[in-house]
Amino acid sequence: MIGRLTGSLLEKQPPHILLDVQGVGYELDAPMSTFYRLPALGESVTLHTHMVVREDAQLLYAFAEKRERELFRELIRLNGVGPKLALALMSGLEADELIRAVQAQDTSALVRVPGVGKKTAERLLIELRDRFKAWEALPGSLKPLASGGGVAAAASQSSDAVSALIALGYKPQEASRAVAAVEEEGMSSEELIRRALKGIV
Repeated sequence: MIGRLTGSLLEKQPPHILLDVQGVGYELDAPMSTFYRLPALGESVTLHTHMVVREDAQLLYAFAEKRERELFRELIRLNGVGPKLALALMSGLEADELIRAVQAQDTSALVRVPGVGKKTAERLLIELRDRFKAWEALPGSLKPLASGGGVAAAASQSSDAVSALIALGYKPQEASRAVAAVEEEGMSSEELIRRALKGIV
């Protein structure tokens, strides 16, 4: 099993990452909570990984912190929750928001995530309640994995944000509207996605 990778960031198009590790390019999928913290292209980054082996594919999922990876592993143990839905949950809600939603049994927070209806949300909250008893919501915001700049053109940032939302399961029109509603000059695609996700009800 591959548990951690350190390498140069070659591509980042949510939810996909391409990481160059000593000449080998690893394709990884990551939740938006990890994307928000990625450095600029070409910079070095260390990611914690979870490997899924299927008959038709070997898939790697990447996380900024071990805590995020543990959350992902808890989610995919649940009935009816595969890696795609787990990433959507972790993209629509920060880890601490998800933990607080479970502790408060708040279905409204979960139903905002594509693919999660009211019945699914209620079932997930019940199943996660016992699993999350030992988890605590940690105060403070997540730190970036590395410093790094480089601001692309606004049109490109907007397009990347819309593509990311579509990849997470939102309809194209819904994604475009959500990004347009929060877009401001100079915003990165990560910030656009973060604000758009919070604005989608």
